[in-house]
Amino acid sequence: MRKRLMPSLTALQCFESAARHLSFTRAAEELHLTQSAVSKQVAQLEDMLSQPLFARVRRRLHLTPAGALYLTEVDKILNQVDISSRYILTYGGDAEVLRIATQPTFGARWLIPRLPEFTRLHPNIQLDIRNELEPFDLQQSRTDIAFFFGQGQLPGARCRALFSEEVVPVCTPSLLKNQPITDARMLGQCTLIQCTSRPEAWHTWFSRLELTPSNSYHGPRFDTFYMCIRAAQAGYGIALIPRYLVEEELGEGKLMIAFNAPMPSHGLHYIAHAEQQGDVPKIRAFVEWITSSLHSLEE
Repeated sequence: MRKRLMPSLTALQCFESAARHLSFTRAAEELHLTQSAVSKQVAQLEDMLSQPLFARVRRRLHLTPAGALYLTEVDKILNQVDISSRYILTYGGDAEVLRIATQPTFGARWLIPRLPEFTRLHPNIQLDIRNELEPFDLQQSRTDIAFFFGQGQLPGARCRALFSEEVVPVCTPSLLKNQPITDARMLGQCTLIQCTSRPEAWHTWFSRLELTPSNSYHGPRFDTFYMCIRAAQAGYGIALIPRYLVEEELGEGKLMIAFNAPMPSHGLHYIAHAEQQGDVPKIRAFVEWITSSLHSLEE
């Protein structure tokens, strides 16, 4: 087995601090060590790497090219250690942490407003929520629950359908002088706001109307529906958005439906967990709560 090249965390901390301050003295003060201790740690690190990390030019400390490259990697290591350590601090007493991945706009608009009820019912489960734009392997990640939109397939996961959606073209009322478009072909002359996660959305929408405008793939492109919504509100163009994400703006008159032709999206919203994790109490509690709350809305 190949022996790992494994410098100590102390050596990495000394190098990072000295590189950030470009001073062994200030690094020593920050780390509560002596200057000679910091210098010794860095020297041992340079011996291990067979590379000089610092150079003195006119009595001032500078990073060598190798040192600058190494600093980038060391920053990643130290940040990850810090994040992991703080993450473990969340496990206190009887509390459990449930790690949830969600698409940004779905999380902000649909999921988060519902979470206070879950916390009230399960005060011992602490939620840790992060954004995830692309589907991923639940078995390889540190995620318990994932929400995603698609065809119900995620590697190594059990997926449960939650609900379908329909998309509507929306814009700020001032863009159309408060008058909806009466002929869909006119949309082909407008700026169409594109969402990166749904590159086919406008083309599919036009195809269902048996139209083939030249601009269905063209227009300003944004990563998330939230940014598309904000762009539409700013008068940048017309965005094709799932209706449930813009109910608030439509109700308040901040956005209007540009052309009244709602269409179902090709896919469903799902909740997923690793196949072997379905009986974990915190996961089972959350999945049952989500599905039961949706059923109560349908009744």
